[in-house]
Amino acid sequence: MRKAKLTFKGALKLTTFIALCLFGLRTLNTFLHQDSLKEDIWSLYMMNPEKIENAQIYALKVLGQKCRKSFVQREMALLFPHKYDIQMRPFLERNSILRDSVFQYNTPFGFKTHQNSFNQLIDLMPMISLPEEIERKLCKRCVVLGSGGILRGLGLGPYLNKFDVIIRLNNAPIQGFTKDVGNRTTIRMSYPEGAPKSQLDYDPHMLFVAVMYKGVDFSWLKAMIKKERVSFWERIWFWQKVTEEIPIQPAQFRVLNPEIIRETAVDLLQLPEPRSKLWGWDQNIPTLGVSAVVLATHLCDEVSLVGFGYNLSQPQTPLHYYENVRMNAMKAQTMHNVETERKFLEDLVKAGVVTDLSGGIHCKFCNERNSMTV
Repeated sequence: MRKAKLTFKGALKLTTFIALCLFGLRTLNTFLHQDSLKEDIWSLYMMNPEKIENAQIYALKVLGQKCRKSFVQREMALLFPHKYDIQMRPFLERNSILRDSVFQYNTPFGFKTHQNSFNQLIDLMPMISLPEEIERKLCKRCVVLGSGGILRGLGLGPYLNKFDVIIRLNNAPIQGFTKDVGNRTTIRMSYPEGAPKSQLDYDPHMLFVAVMYKGVDFSWLKAMIKKERVSFWERIWFWQKVTEEIPIQPAQFRVLNPEIIRETAVDLLQLPEPRSKLWGWDQNIPTLGVSAVVLATHLCDEVSLVGFGYNLSQPQTPLHYYENVRMNAMKAQTMHNVETERKFLEDLVKAGVVTDLSGGIHCKFCNERNSMTV
């Protein structure tokens, strides 16, 4: 009896601790968006017309060149020998043969403590990665859209629409911003809290690629696929409200191979090996943006990125293209190593492995003048 009481007290303490941590995450989310209650920071900025023209010319040049078959995989393998796995499957499909490493770590690096949840979910997955009309293209070009404020005003939307595979992240909106971000979506990559609430931001033909960060994410994705409601007891574990419906067919859902996250963090960014803690992980979880770039190298023959580049030296500049939040909000987060990621992407762009269409990481079409003027 005494042992049962101690067990109950321990479980109660752990539940209380987790609840406090979730409350802390919600408080942090409120802090990050407190600028939205203040003045319109976009009224202070104007994009340099010369950069707009140069960016559009550069995008047209990238699209006009002959697509190079398997180019980005070869270059990544040369740049990261014995680290970049050219054979890695980007998604986990039904009946696929899984490596033991998928279950070596816990989420988001693996599914170690969620094998039962994963087994229930994988039976709902299709047996293919990309839709047939994309897969049969002899040479595919990917573009990964970051959400950086640098994207707004460049007018790159019509050029982005011309890529074979267009990857968008989380709840980055399309409505109201099509001139800059286009209106086509091939892949929307997100976790539950990041998925768009507005159905207008879902392309009816797109794939939704789910990234698993915690156990309840499996239940949420299962509910989205089966068009069911997430229970109250599961909803309380999300750090902000999640969408209750994704308006696509069950065959359009995918689960990201967690080895993509592990490869990005450990092999490419060379962040510390994942280790379990009472709550969360060390500062070694890559952002969804850099993980999406690595995913793109496994999906396509050529990769471009746009809307990337957190310039922390300019704290008053806009953080995202769609909201009224300043760059200095990034200083409040402690999960991601932003500077290490910036250097990694900069090396890829400078080496010509990927192209930067907006110039936020390394600009190959800019002059020395600042493109944002007060």
